[in-house]
Amino acid sequence: MFAPAPALRLTTEERGELEKIAWNPRTGQKVALRARIILLGAEGIPNAQIADRLRLSRPTVILQRKRFGRLGLRALLKDAPRRPGRARVSDDLVQKIVDATRTTTPSGSTQWTARSMAKWAGTSRMVVHRIWKRHGLQPHRVETFKISKDPKLAEKVRDVDGLYLDPPDRALVLSVDEKTSIQALDRTQPGLPIKKGRCATRTHDYKRNGTTTLYAALNVLDGKVIGHCVPRCCAKEFIKFLAKIDGTTPPDLDLHVIVDNSSTHKTEEVRRWVRRHRRFHLHFTPTSGSWLNLVESWFAILTKQRIRRGVFRNVPELIAAIDEYLRVYNATPTQFEWTKDADEILAKIERARRVMTRRVGK
Repeated sequence: MFAPAPALRLTTEERGELEKIAWNPRTGQKVALRARIILLGAEGIPNAQIADRLRLSRPTVILQRKRFGRLGLRALLKDAPRRPGRARVSDDLVQKIVDATRTTTPSGSTQWTARSMAKWAGTSRMVVHRIWKRHGLQPHRVETFKISKDPKLAEKVRDVDGLYLDPPDRALVLSVDEKTSIQALDRTQPGLPIKKGRCATRTHDYKRNGTTTLYAALNVLDGKVIGHCVPRCCAKEFIKFLAKIDGTTPPDLDLHVIVDNSSTHKTEEVRRWVRRHRRFHLHFTPTSGSWLNLVESWFAILTKQRIRRGVFRNVPELIAAIDEYLRVYNATPTQFEWTKDADEILAKIERARRVMTRRVGK
């Protein structure tokens, strides 16, 4: 608690002048407010109560009392001197910081921080922050990518993109993949629930209680997902999952199945099964092109909403949780809308390849 400030001492003339200033409708609001601060201070009212009554901050009240004690009535009529404005940063310094951020790294580190860049450039970290923000630079972040070297890259991109943007008549387009090694993790101690002022908590360590693999087929038409958990990922289990798709989709529709280049999708056993089931048509994404498979987006949602924060004492509990999530999700599914044209995708890949070639050439 703050000790209450002593009451301000006013002469009769000062009090009369202050009251005239405070209640005259022609007085500027800023000046009238300062006068009221002094009048309340003269009554011995604590600074915190003055601030609360006039809807000001306590430091503002203290400042005006000090200025009145030093300058008298003149303090009400004139603003306190302000700090000098922000010094202009030269264009050369801005360019120096931008170029260094984009093309260099500091000695002994993998990326610049605002403090290290400020020290190197001879300025403040706030100047560096403003320059980075203005130029959209975020050296603390990194995104992953890989340019596909598939010789049939363009052909496969156009094939898959065409299925999304212009699906064939009397057919379903299914995005299929497996999410392998989903861990049944249990925490070593019970966590605490969320409450006001505190988020939910959990222990940093955990116990591994086994894994499962989820096969999933996302229906591009309506967003529904067919899922099935299996002990391991292999061609035999993939065929069983294709058989499940065959039994749970309308038999009079062709099925265009988008899959990645996993070896389990290309075995002779799988090929024989597909040849016997004429309505199945497998479409392969390019190597290092899993981002073309829409079911990967659904896997990310599943992980965030049900797996990452889940507690599972054994694999059956994990499988039951995934099955429950599938039931709830399929009751109100989300349709995933593909918007990128194949030409846009290939042009972006080509730009990335040219940049990579120049970087390697250096």
